[in-house]
Amino acid sequence: MQSSHRLAILFCIVLPLCGVYTGSGREVIRVGFLPSIAHAQALIAANMSRDRKGWFEERLGSGIDVQWFVFPAGPSAVEAIFAGSVDLAYIGPCPALNGYLRSNGEDIRVLSGAAYGGEALVVRSPEWKSARDLWGRTICTPQLGNTQDVTCRAWLIRNGMQVSLTGGNVHVVPLENPNIFSQFSRGAIDGAWTVEPWVSRLLTEAGGHILYQPRDTVAAVLVTSVRFLEKKPAIARRFLTAHQELTAWITKNPREAQEKIRRELWKCVRQDLPAGLICEVWRDMRFKNAIKLRDFEQFMADAHLSKLSRACFDLSNLIPILTAYPHHESEK
Repeated sequence: MQSSHRLAILFCIVLPLCGVYTGSGREVIRVGFLPSIAHAQALIAANMSRDRKGWFEERLGSGIDVQWFVFPAGPSAVEAIFAGSVDLAYIGPCPALNGYLRSNGEDIRVLSGAAYGGEALVVRSPEWKSARDLWGRTICTPQLGNTQDVTCRAWLIRNGMQVSLTGGNVHVVPLENPNIFSQFSRGAIDGAWTVEPWVSRLLTEAGGHILYQPRDTVAAVLVTSVRFLEKKPAIARRFLTAHQELTAWITKNPREAQEKIRRELWKCVRQDLPAGLICEVWRDMRFKNAIKLRDFEQFMADAHLSKLSRACFDLSNLIPILTAYPHHESEK
């Protein structure tokens, strides 16, 4: 695969509605996601929708269509949820938490886990073994305040480094993943804390070395808004059940799942990943529905330590029990 490949991210302009009806009388549920292997459920389901064999469509009931929208990063998807432009989204845990904090706990809800693992701190030199070896060096993350950015900053600080938004003795610089890859390949940066498939590409194509790799960390979750839960509780419950069933299907059918992911990445963002690379990435990832509140409490502590957030909120409403929402008999 050529290192010059770039992600042609699709920016989505959608109507600020919750549960849109088309001219044909069919209701549309809009779902956002990122072009990442960690968002496997969304990539696979979007590919099935493209082939008119929609996983969610078959399980949501007659008269409901699903539309899929690609976002460049989790914060953009959160903004779309705030605006009512999408009803649900697959995003990283930190954007989900940030959305919850920004709305004072009144909007974003996490319905399920989706993917775990698949991130690492990759550096140029095999001789660098600890955070101390990164003194004076530049480490990139995909976006300021995203999951890898927060985790990277907190890890460095806990290991004795000084890190700030504008300096410190390790410079943490946000940079989009395609640019991280090109800058790392040129030797312009010293390392990157990023996600798959970029971790594997940095290792196999750019001569990188793993300095640190957290195990079984939350990589992606399924989120929605309180507005959608209150207006469409039955659809939300059916969507959650379909998501859980798709997660089980992924673990039982890895080869077919990988091929659908590969096809959809090419279709939606023109990112052509070799089948062998996806298979390699797969070994370090876990797709499961479980989600724990303490994972988000840890992310909140990391954001606070990194001075990316000053808020310490009660997170007890972040992960709802869907049966707590009343069922509307008139709901489709």
